[in-house]
Amino acid sequence: LGASCTPVSAARAPAAAGGAPAALGAGADGACPQVQRALMALTLPLETLQVVKGRMLHAMCEGLSRETHAQAKIQMLPTYLCSTPDGTENGDILVVELCQSHVRTLWVHLQGDGNQNPQMIEKIFSMPADVKHGEGAALFDFIAQCIIQFLKEDIDSIQQPIPLGFVFPFSCRKKRLDKAELISWSKGFTCTDVEGQDVVQLLQRAINKLEFYSVEVVALINDTVGTMMTSSTEGKPCEVALIAGPGTNSCFMAPAQLVEIAEETSGQMCVNTEWGCFGDDGALNDILTCYDHHVDRESSNPGERRFEKLVGSLYLGEIVRHVMIALAAEKALLIGNDLTVLRTKDLLKTQQVLEMINNKESNVEVRRTLEALGLEPSERDCCRVQQICRAVVSRAAALCAAGLSAILSHMCQTRELDLLVVNVGVDGDLYRGYSRFKEILQSVTGMLAPECLATLLPSVDSSGRGAAIVTAVALRLAAKRREVDQLLAPLRLSWADLEVVQALMKREMELGLAGADNANSSLRMLPTYVCNTPDGTEKGEFLALDLGGTNFRVLVVHVAEDIRMASEIYVIPTTLMQGTGEELFDHIIDCIKDFQVKQKLKEHVLPLGFTFSFPCQQLGLNKAVLLNWTKGFSASGCVGRDVVQLLQEAAERKKFGLKVVAVVNDTVGTMMSCGYEDPKCEIGLIVGTGTNACYMEEMRNVSAVEGDEGLMCINMEWGAFGDNGCLDNIFTDFDSMVDKTTINVGRQRFEKLISGMYLGEIVRYILLAMVDKQLLFCGKPCPKLRTRDIFKTKFLSTIEIDGLALKQVQAILCALELQATFEDSTLVREVCETVSLRAAQLCAAGLAAVVEKMRENRGLEQLTVTVGADGTLYKMHPRFSQNLEQTLKNLAPKCTVTFLRSEDGSGKGAALVAAVACRGSNPKQ
Repeated sequence: LGASCTPVSAARAPAAAGGAPAALGAGADGACPQVQRALMALTLPLETLQVVKGRMLHAMCEGLSRETHAQAKIQMLPTYLCSTPDGTENGDILVVELCQSHVRTLWVHLQGDGNQNPQMIEKIFSMPADVKHGEGAALFDFIAQCIIQFLKEDIDSIQQPIPLGFVFPFSCRKKRLDKAELISWSKGFTCTDVEGQDVVQLLQRAINKLEFYSVEVVALINDTVGTMMTSSTEGKPCEVALIAGPGTNSCFMAPAQLVEIAEETSGQMCVNTEWGCFGDDGALNDILTCYDHHVDRESSNPGERRFEKLVGSLYLGEIVRHVMIALAAEKALLIGNDLTVLRTKDLLKTQQVLEMINNKESNVEVRRTLEALGLEPSERDCCRVQQICRAVVSRAAALCAAGLSAILSHMCQTRELDLLVVNVGVDGDLYRGYSRFKEILQSVTGMLAPECLATLLPSVDSSGRGAAIVTAVALRLAAKRREVDQLLAPLRLSWADLEVVQALMKREMELGLAGADNANSSLRMLPTYVCNTPDGTEKGEFLALDLGGTNFRVLVVHVAEDIRMASEIYVIPTTLMQGTGEELFDHIIDCIKDFQVKQKLKEHVLPLGFTFSFPCQQLGLNKAVLLNWTKGFSASGCVGRDVVQLLQEAAERKKFGLKVVAVVNDTVGTMMSCGYEDPKCEIGLIVGTGTNACYMEEMRNVSAVEGDEGLMCINMEWGAFGDNGCLDNIFTDFDSMVDKTTINVGRQRFEKLISGMYLGEIVRYILLAMVDKQLLFCGKPCPKLRTRDIFKTKFLSTIEIDGLALKQVQAILCALELQATFEDSTLVREVCETVSLRAAQLCAAGLAAVVEKMRENRGLEQLTVTVGADGTLYKMHPRFSQNLEQTLKNLAPKCTVTFLRSEDGSGKGAALVAAVACRGSNPKQ
């Protein structure tokens, strides 16, 4: 931009993205160094804008962090708006908007047609000037009177209560969508006793005082949020908004967990950047001109909202005025004119500035404007004023682009995307009033954030219609929340529920211990004949077998000062799991033989511990009668037989030497394995594919075994807890659906509430119910979700990982052919959390009964005990163990319980049982 009137665009001169030229030459009227110097001061090269973007990004991160938020100049305020419109919003919404000089009221009827054709009735109420500067109560009383008068005079049919959206275009700290404390006034408002107060509550009180209509303030928004909510196209949500008007601001949708100061941490949340304050800490000092400093000093808030004073239309006319004053003083402008008029504050409005630059070829509007101010400009004066105006507005557009590119890059990085494709809603008189503003905003944003593809969308009535849509979304989400809570309520257990489960578990334990005469108990309470835990003197070499699922493992365990092991995993085909017992046990012997060959143990007959993780009645340490199969096994000819005998018979058929010293289940093995490390370990817990527990009981309480002295480990087989109906009040319809599809209907009911084999199925049935109720996936059919076992329990473990981005949750669901929005992903995560929390709490209630019984058995005021724990759900789920331990602490406050994770408990534990049994003998060294 030289002295001539021909502009050089930012698009054609990217090195001068502020809109001034890359090189300033003399125009037709000759060189004017004063004008060139002024224009260069207002020019921001692309490199400078990159620096501004980086500083903006840093300031945004400070605002999002809990540690640095208080000092951050960009506040990054949570709005508690957690969803964009889905187009189904409908109904009548009342809106009131507080504007510069008036109050605007609207009645908006949304028809559920994608929010494309809302029906609106509008009325404007002029606001007396003194209301802006008087008492806060007077301001809100005036707003309430406008609302009531509008309803009485302009709206015919009203159903109460009436939902109200409140447009309050000032910086607020929000606690909820309907709770917001004013941080500070701006835009000329100075009402007393409002800053620090909840403005929603102030308005609600003012409305209630009039006692005419039942109006409920549902949501408070600013115009920036409204812009985002109204700017959607072809069903694609708008996730960013930018206002370039009297003030400037932006907002965007972010993962809620990144907004550390927010109470809500799941799903998405719209963040109000309040970027008008960017630079208040000096971050923009190196780009501020002398003209900007003059404008700031004359403002009502010197030193504050520095970015806004470079960008907002409230200030651009003032910047132009100060440039004109400086150039006139240097005799480069308006020579011979009386310049007194230029010293009048707010003399030149931004609207006039825009009118002067919209006609590129003519200075007619410039001359008309200057003459209206009492000036007599020359043709050269008109040309130079037009250049100044373009430079000031172009700089504002470039700075907006720097801020927008910071937001887009932040979104791209946090979502871990190579390319972010996003819609950006834009509003404000600068954006609407000057076509080059949009061009510069688009092109400079593209240069500063090439990894982002942003589509700029003009907003339609961002404040009024936007507030109606925000309010309607809030009502839709509230209705949806009620339905979701109602659906999930049976799975959300109260402390009273858990205490009942604890008491029932204790009762069933006592009935089970009493023996065969008490057939009403659902707990077998089986003696294991394991009467001692390891004491550290065990030595020798032992063989261990571990059968508890589709994989079968063989181990050799060397016990000395430490324990060394070698193992091999063998697969058990489904045909053998569901074939004959002879075929199953022959396969096991073949696996043992193969392992011994590989380990060069072919000639040795080692003492063997057999982990057999199915319900058995143990008649001795190495004699266990199978009561029933679980976990998908149904091999014939085994139930009612001694499994050690079945194994021995298979060895004889295969002509293989075998010495089974002990048979245990994986729970006992886990306890013994952990007992080797911690002598206080007297409880074993498995929560994996199935679930079970064991503990050391007083012999005097074990009626099935003679003798009253000492202790014996009891295998509770607690997976069957509730099979007698005692837990019917806990079971939900979803649990019943899962149960009906299993091979053991009506059995192992407690296990079906807790273990990994079933949790995924419970979640699947809940998700299907939500789809049917139109709460999930827009109610669209989900054929793949109707496939049994398609939703694995491992998905719960992944989805519930702290900090897992919703994008990753979406990817998991996408693999199941479920097209999930962020809102859907949040709801799926909530379902998973509900199901896994219930499982952990029920497990804790069972353990609480165990530890309390042990404490009472021993007559202790306080019991200190360790639980050896194993199982994929316990170990792999990110929250299961934490929820379990916390719930147990609350249910059994007189017991100090430590959890010790078992490492290879089922295998190593079996060997240790064998080692304890052989203690004092001389097994092969």
